[in-house]
Amino acid sequence: MLQQLPSNSLPFLFPRFELCEAQNMRRVLILCAVLAVIGTEMTVAQPQNGCALPDGLSRAIAVKHPNSHVVTLDDLNQDDQTLFQKEHGSSCPGLTRVDFYGDGKPTFALVLLRADGEKAELVIAHQLQNQWQTISLDTAESSVPVVWTEKPGKYGDVYGEKTLNAIRPVVVLCGYNSWAIVYAWTGKQVEKIWVRD
Repeated sequence: MLQQLPSNSLPFLFPRFELCEAQNMRRVLILCAVLAVIGTEMTVAQPQNGCALPDGLSRAIAVKHPNSHVVTLDDLNQDDQTLFQKEHGSSCPGLTRVDFYGDGKPTFALVLLRADGEKAELVIAHQLQNQWQTISLDTAESSVPVVWTEKPGKYGDVYGEKTLNAIRPVVVLCGYNSWAIVYAWTGKQVEKIWVRD
């Protein structure tokens, strides 16, 4: 049962309440400062993970391509890591944003690596009316290729037999020290050309 304190004891309690309140305020401020620092570090760290997919796309890929992940630097051997970073800095080797269809809608080219590492797949993901549509352009067996985008232009094949006149940005899929393929949307279909073999 609670006892009523004599009224003459209240002046002695006020300093204690003020002290407790000050300590609680101090704890709250410290907690806020810690959370702000953690939040800042998380915000800074997130953009460095350039291999993270937007939420809706991440779900679509998980459903359509289970047991696969976007190629990261860790998936590449040391030589390929060095080459990629020299040419593309801190970009993700398995993901690039590209206006492939020329409509300005969110579009990504991504290289998905199966969990067993036996097969990589080049996928174009295009957002239309808040839904992601994906198409598979190619596969690579027993290698881990990287992807990036290049400007529209004229591309000649490695054999000097064929040219590709791209009017939109193109996607390049590359197996370092081995091969490279350029993919372009013609307005009706995707065309590809081997620029290195």
